[in-house]
Amino acid sequence: MRSVSPEVQAALQARRLVARDFLWIVARDRQTGELVPDGNWSGVGNVSAEIIHPLTGLVESRDWYGSGTLIQISDIPAVNTLSVQAVTIRMSQVVDRVQDLVRGYDIKQAPVEIYRGLFNPDTRQLVAPAFCRFIGFVDVVEINTPAENAEGSVDLRCVSHTQELTRASTETRSHESQKLRDPEDEFCLDASTAGEFEIFWGTVKGRVPSAPKRKKFLGIF
Repeated sequence: MRSVSPEVQAALQARRLVARDFLWIVARDRQTGELVPDGNWSGVGNVSAEIIHPLTGLVESRDWYGSGTLIQISDIPAVNTLSVQAVTIRMSQVVDRVQDLVRGYDIKQAPVEIYRGLFNPDTRQLVAPAFCRFIGFVDVVEINTPAENAEGSVDLRCVSHTQELTRASTETRSHESQKLRDPEDEFCLDASTAGEFEIFWGTVKGRVPSAPKRKKFLGIF
């Protein structure tokens, strides 16, 4: 269950809310590698709106660009598991700002944050800072250039940050890898040759065979 602020709760009870989505992407400059944040929202015009940062829990004010850049966001599953969630974001293919973002900058694996803002239709102001609905990375970028009289789009397929839990470590059990952690660490000094050591036990000599793995009984032992 999602907790909401008293302001949002009061607006919900009064049925006086209009929802808008906010998209935050941190692109990378292809030449310098500098990180370039870019904000878009599903409303009209450029606005400055507050959000609750998903990592710090603090309120931040950010600038958002509108006027048709953000077209659609697929359903975002509200789960409390560590499974990797996928979201598709559709942006306008004809807006110069979107073209500059996906063609002029590198957004592969760029951090993505999606927020939901609730507005009072009378004052046209947020009743509370927008809350985060999704945090992850851009996995696939599809630029659909249309034929004549057809419809094009820019589709960003994103995966949640829990994807990081599925990544395998690039470290190896070697002396060289261990020295990168600590130059004084000699724990893996003989890791590459230990399997060739010959151990004398009574009248028998030779390499010590590795013990076969035991079969589990009912998945317990």
